[in-house]
Amino acid sequence: MSQEQIRSAETALAVGTWTITLGAVLYSVLTVTPLMSGHTPKGWGWTAPILPLVVDAAVVIVVRMDSTLARLDGDGGRWPVVLRWMTGAMTVLLNVGQSALDHDKVGVAVHAVAPLLLIVTAETSLAYRRAIATALAARAARERDERAERERRQEEHRQQERADRIAEWERADKAERERREHDERVADKQREHEESMAREQRDEQARRDAADRDERQRLQDAERVERERREREVSERERREREREQDAGREIERLREELLSAPAVDGRLPEDQARTKVQDCVVARIPQRRAVDLTGWSAGWVATRYQELRSTERPALHAVPGADEETTAPQEQAS
Repeated sequence: MSQEQIRSAETALAVGTWTITLGAVLYSVLTVTPLMSGHTPKGWGWTAPILPLVVDAAVVIVVRMDSTLARLDGDGGRWPVVLRWMTGAMTVLLNVGQSALDHDKVGVAVHAVAPLLLIVTAETSLAYRRAIATALAARAARERDERAERERRQEEHRQQERADRIAEWERADKAERERREHDERVADKQREHEESMAREQRDEQARRDAADRDERQRLQDAERVERERREREVSERERREREREQDAGREIERLREELLSAPAVDGRLPEDQARTKVQDCVVARIPQRRAVDLTGWSAGWVATRYQELRSTERPALHAVPGADEETTAPQEQAS
């Protein structure tokens, strides 16, 4: 078997042993705790799990130390055996105690399974580990003997080869000179080949670099053309926006002049016409007093319309610089 197979077997043995150990420990704690609770003075029931935990801790120590000693091919003497069997017997007695007191033979048999399995598993795993250690030691001894025999044969072979080399020294020296000359010729050819390959690689790299530079230049030119196009579009949009703003300003100024030069009305305009007139006055930044003259409605009604228009058409008023400021002062005066 290979070392990997042996380690795998030891791992399976360790995992199985600890699985059975932990399962038996857990089962023992759950089984013994009710027994201890029924035989503990009143007020000390909380100490019931302590005894099974102490016994199971001893079991864990025994299993762990047996595993370590088996790996080291050691022998702990009689006390580990005494501790192992004593803890096993205690575990069996504690587990079957409640069933025995109840005269439940089936319960005794059932509760004895886990501790007995734990005891047998601990002994078996120890025997397995010792058997594995013994087998490994025997195989190591065989390997040492075989290695010593191989070394002896190799030494004899080296002695024979040394004698042959001494007898054929001149021929070997001539062959060595020929080999060196051949190696030098091969090395020269190899060096020339490597230099040729290096030149070709440099030329290829130079071509790739030139192609990369051309590609980068092309991309830069395309980006520059695109950037210039976007800049022209932005400039054109800004120019059109300025023209629209200028046209709007001229239109508002023309409307302002018309409203300022228009004569006052006699009576009141119809409400829809008056609302339209007030809206024009707000856009043209006409004071509220002038709007009263142009509509014939009361100053309060006009002030209310101004307030409505300012609250509903705030973006339009802010589009014209100073529109909101110039309409605010007349409103405050009218109020």
